[in-house]
Amino acid sequence: MDDRTVLTNHVLRMTDTLLKAGVKAAVISPGSRSTPLAYAFAASKELQTYMQVDERSAGYFALGLAKATGNPVALLCTSGTAASNYHPAITEAFYARVPLIVLTADRPHELRGVGAPQAIDQLNMYGKHVKFSVDLPLAEENEELDWFLERHVNRAVSIAMTKPMGPIHLNVPLREPLLIDFEMKVAQSTFIERVHGEIELSTQQRRTFQSLFENTKNGLIIAGELPVGFDKERFWEFANKMQWPVLCDPLSNLRSEVPEEYSDLCIAHYDAILKSEKFAEGAVPDTVIRFGPQPVSKPLSLFLKKVRPNVFIAVDEAPEFRDSLGVVTHHLQASPESVFDIPSQSEPNAYTAMWSAANDLTETATHQYEGQLGDEGIIVKTLFQMIPDGSDLFCGSSMPIRDVDTFFSKTNKDIALFSNRGTNGIDGVVSTAFGLEAARKRPTYLLIGDLSFLHDVNGLIVSRFHETSLTIVLVNNDGGGIFSYLSQSTVPNHFEELFGTPTGLTFEHIGAMYDAQYAAVNTVEEFKEEIQKDKTKPVRIIEVFTSRPINVKAHRAYWADVVERLDGNE
Repeated sequence: MDDRTVLTNHVLRMTDTLLKAGVKAAVISPGSRSTPLAYAFAASKELQTYMQVDERSAGYFALGLAKATGNPVALLCTSGTAASNYHPAITEAFYARVPLIVLTADRPHELRGVGAPQAIDQLNMYGKHVKFSVDLPLAEENEELDWFLERHVNRAVSIAMTKPMGPIHLNVPLREPLLIDFEMKVAQSTFIERVHGEIELSTQQRRTFQSLFENTKNGLIIAGELPVGFDKERFWEFANKMQWPVLCDPLSNLRSEVPEEYSDLCIAHYDAILKSEKFAEGAVPDTVIRFGPQPVSKPLSLFLKKVRPNVFIAVDEAPEFRDSLGVVTHHLQASPESVFDIPSQSEPNAYTAMWSAANDLTETATHQYEGQLGDEGIIVKTLFQMIPDGSDLFCGSSMPIRDVDTFFSKTNKDIALFSNRGTNGIDGVVSTAFGLEAARKRPTYLLIGDLSFLHDVNGLIVSRFHETSLTIVLVNNDGGGIFSYLSQSTVPNHFEELFGTPTGLTFEHIGAMYDAQYAAVNTVEEFKEEIQKDKTKPVRIIEVFTSRPINVKAHRAYWADVVERLDGNE
């Protein structure tokens, strides 16, 4: 075979194996060295391909696709610093347990370490932030190499999809010439299928687990971020059998479409409730069962760390169970669904009634909350009132996700929430939201702050290559709003310079640059009017101007009102 035929066989076999292993989408950033694989991906009728010229944003776009579907997503770039720009998204994917299949094209071995252009050391370049990394062989006319390639690529995807899921790295050296034969067909792969089983509990394990909570007086269920496809119906049936209150993180997606018969068990406002020391003192649980990672709420974390329940069970499919508070006493390495089948039956109790009553009081306070001009909380509350049924909301880190935690009440609407909470960074949020929207094909909203938006303005480029439909609610408080709630705010020296970091920027011209539908609003009434308007362009930006000092004052007034209501409720 000539060089082009050998190379074509090599990249087509890789593409075919990725498809058989479950990869259905690929994000490509243009570059020369990756040309053969880019051709193979683009020519495949079965692989959905997306273009994003900025590798940093491309990584987060792929993250959004994988987060939305739970399927592995391929991410392809050329050699050199292009590969370096994937690292932030890979890091988030690793800690968020999202399966990315990262393919970095590379120079052949004779061009490494000799000063060749666009050649850096790409071997194990992502370190411990990938589950698996391999430098694949160069293409050659060798049947045994074909067999190896098919199975090794499949092994890599299998590792990415094994709990805890996460990114893997395939470094792909390619020698010039880089063109392939588009008419060529390769022989049928000799690798047929991978069947992935689930962890099942033995009878003895089920009995052991049941014994941990069967005599519990005050039991609590905590639901952190849960994956797409989580069986909410079976979860609520389990909670109802237990008759324990469920503290539902907004990313659990258990606050939406709550069945009426289980509504009293759904505690949405625990973040505000636990600011009452009086309530917290009487709410100490004997046993806690947590699904998913620790929720966003800091008051909940402080509460659990202080009371240290006698039994704290983390249900986690991975051996690397999450325990940032050091309170887990039992790790059940199993799927949540395997726990739902464990026999359990409890009667309605005073502890659950206490949590439910507190949530109702806080719900009333939230419903009556009117905020102030310049307050962000009232904007978030209004967003949830106005967002249509059947929508998705992607939340930025820092203040947006915390305001969502505070002001997102139980609802009958089908509203799904997502966020990048693996490392809680503020970068790549725009691109992840675009990836989410591309995969789920539902009306999608992004709630983001001005600094986070600046971090990923390049993410808007994807709207020039693909059909998009994203509404961005851009909260502009001219700086880093979350620092106003932290200890740094008590020290006036250098606060604005180091933490507030005001830029004085507004984003109307960014909207015009990307031909976005743009509006600037200052009041709740203006926000309501704007968000109800028809969306006329692929990207809509609603820039909401707020005030950091007023925002802090309004939030503290809300929390004080909640505490007063709870403490006065005898």
